[in-house]
Amino acid sequence: MDYLKTAQEIVQSVGGAENIEHVEHCSTRLRLSLYDNDKVDKRALEKVPGVLGVRLNVQCQVVIGREVIAIFEAVQQQVSAAEPSERVKKNKTKPLARAVDFVISVFQPLVPAIAGGGVLKSLLLLLDAFGWLSRSSSTWKVLDNIGSAPIYFLPILVAITTATKLKVNVLVAVSAVSVMVLPNMAKHLAEGAEFFSLALKNVAYASQVFPAILCVLFYAQTEKFFNRYSPASVRIFLSPMLSLLVTVPVTLLLLGPFGYELGAGLASVILWLYGHLGFIATALLATALPFMVAAGMHKPMLPYAIASMSQFGREVLYLPASLAHNIAESGACFAIALKSKDKTIKSTAFSAGISALFGITEPAIYGVTLLHKQALYSVLAGSFVGGAFIGWLGVQAFALVGPGLATISMFVSPDSGMNIVYALAGTALSFLVSFICALVLWREKTPAVVQAVGGLFLAQPIQGQVIPLEQVNDEVFSARIMGEGIAIIPQEGVLSAPAEGVIVNVFDTGHAVSMLTDGGVELIFHIGIDTIKLNGQGFFAKVQAGQRVVLGDTLVEFDLEAVKRAGFDPVVIMVITNSERFTLERLPAAKHINDCQIVMSLKESV
Repeated sequence: MDYLKTAQEIVQSVGGAENIEHVEHCSTRLRLSLYDNDKVDKRALEKVPGVLGVRLNVQCQVVIGREVIAIFEAVQQQVSAAEPSERVKKNKTKPLARAVDFVISVFQPLVPAIAGGGVLKSLLLLLDAFGWLSRSSSTWKVLDNIGSAPIYFLPILVAITTATKLKVNVLVAVSAVSVMVLPNMAKHLAEGAEFFSLALKNVAYASQVFPAILCVLFYAQTEKFFNRYSPASVRIFLSPMLSLLVTVPVTLLLLGPFGYELGAGLASVILWLYGHLGFIATALLATALPFMVAAGMHKPMLPYAIASMSQFGREVLYLPASLAHNIAESGACFAIALKSKDKTIKSTAFSAGISALFGITEPAIYGVTLLHKQALYSVLAGSFVGGAFIGWLGVQAFALVGPGLATISMFVSPDSGMNIVYALAGTALSFLVSFICALVLWREKTPAVVQAVGGLFLAQPIQGQVIPLEQVNDEVFSARIMGEGIAIIPQEGVLSAPAEGVIVNVFDTGHAVSMLTDGGVELIFHIGIDTIKLNGQGFFAKVQAGQRVVLGDTLVEFDLEAVKRAGFDPVVIMVITNSERFTLERLPAAKHINDCQIVMSLKESV
């Protein structure tokens, strides 16, 4: 992959570097906070080489896969070179949407450090359990401190990500938050500290995230205020000093204790729900994760997971549910790779199955699961059964990282050796259920263009009565100005592909689609007469330009009764725009090939 070229095309498709307010990445996708979402050319962005998918809601999420870090670095270079003064915030997002964007921007960058430390600690527990490295040894203790550092200094890490998001002085923000984790300050608080006769609450701020976030949010306001009113000649030291003098006491008196209670309350609420719903909560969350991950809405679970990990040293819902879902994705992909005879599907499913097995599910979700109902049903079954099993046995996670085969040690418990055994059993169950379901459900779609005796056949694209074009109440079609073809009086509102090929264009109103078959036939489908006047109401396109389809794939769903009620003729026309290349033969009687009703036979003209 040409990383620079891909990054340039991505930046250009989202409105240029000057339209990017903030850029970050997770394990598989770029996350772009934009000044103006209306500048995004989603169709062009989806066609960029290396882009697996695009989700545009609060953030513009560009799914890349395993090359995401290299693409992120290339994009970041272009954003850094952009002129800040040219950027103007135009998005009118709702407060909830802005809050979600803020949460993702603050918590997502924390994951690598927390995951690295957590997995190291879980591996140390394994080494001690096998007797390879005793926890009483000096080496074990040094390594344990390395693993503990990211959680202990979470306030510092959060101060960095929050200050970066708010675009304030990172070092001064870190200095303000550092006061809360100073050993002398912790000791002073434990002894009963006061500030101007006001008692300071004794709170252990190490490993806490919400006190740090509130501290930096408040500091951002003080920095803005003092930068505005401080004389330029002394601003370099006066503004930071005054900001610290105001921010730190307010944090110790009010914001810190409130943030601590907020984090504890969030974790307690989730645990309360888990305690009352039991294993059903894990099963339902695991089942919902394919859709949450596809929409990028699984990231708001991070604050809870981090709060739970820092407060209790473990997490009992989100990560166990993710384990069941990730492995279910892998199982379904491997089954499809084994059973499919299509080389493209086979290779896509196999590589996606490997990624999902190691905790990266986006390639499986976008490349297999959401494109094939059989795969989706199999993943949902494996996720639910595996999630219920894991939740029933009370499996707990001890590291915040994407669950998979390589990170399975995150389920090693310092108190129960069976926790990892139950996790492995749940892994096997999720895999087997989804694998078996996919093997049973998967049906390879019949090749769309069937060649026989040198001919090409087109299947009927919609259920209904086939009529000749001259009976269509539109001269453009009835006079065959656009080309030869047929018309169908529809009995249902589902238009399907009559052959295998590629979608060339989908009208914005959804009432018309064009495609090119593998046999070289150029087709246009038009639903109804003058239905463009409906402005897309009742029409739902299920494909997009550039998408490959096979026989029977749904192209458009439409509300047939609504079209009739609006007073429009619902006749569906299929026209061959390059019909001069072919000799057409209307079949005298119903003809079926591979269970498909054939309505047209074509031979290339000599």
